[in-house]
Amino acid sequence: MKKISRHQMRENAFVLVFEKSFSDDSVEEILDTARDCDAIDVTDQVEAMFRGVVQNLNAIDAAIAPNLKKWTKERISKVSLAILRLGVYEIMFCEDVEDDIVVSECVKLATTFAYDDDVAFVNGVLGSIVRSKAK
Repeated sequence: MKKISRHQMRENAFVLVFEKSFSDDSVEEILDTARDCDAIDVTDQVEAMFRGVVQNLNAIDAAIAPNLKKWTKERISKVSLAILRLGVYEIMFCEDVEDDIVVSECVKLATTFAYDDDVAFVNGVLGSIVRSKAK
C-alpha cells in the first residue's frame, strides 16, 4: 500500500470526517466511495483515523462542548467541526503523536480549508482541551 505523510494522512481523514457530517452513509459506504473516486489515498492509517473519530464521536463531542466558550456545536462550521473532531480524536486516543503537533497540524488544516476566523477558533478550542488534559 502507498505510503503517505502524516500530514497527508490527517488531511485525507479530515475529508472523510467532513463527508460523514453531510451523510447518513455508513463508514464502509463512505470509504468505498472514496476508494472508487480515487480522489484521496485511503491508506490503512487514514481508514483507522476515520473509523476512530466515528466510533468515539460521543466522547469527542463531549470533550469539545465545554471548551466552546459561548458557542454551541451547532453554530460551528462543518469544516471547523470536522477539524476539531479529528484533532480531539488524536489528542484523546492517539499516543504516537504529541498534542502540540496535533494542534499545529489542525491549525494548518484550518488555514487550508476554513475561514480565516476559524483558524484562531480551532487553535483556541484545541489548546483549551490540551490544557484540560494536562491537569
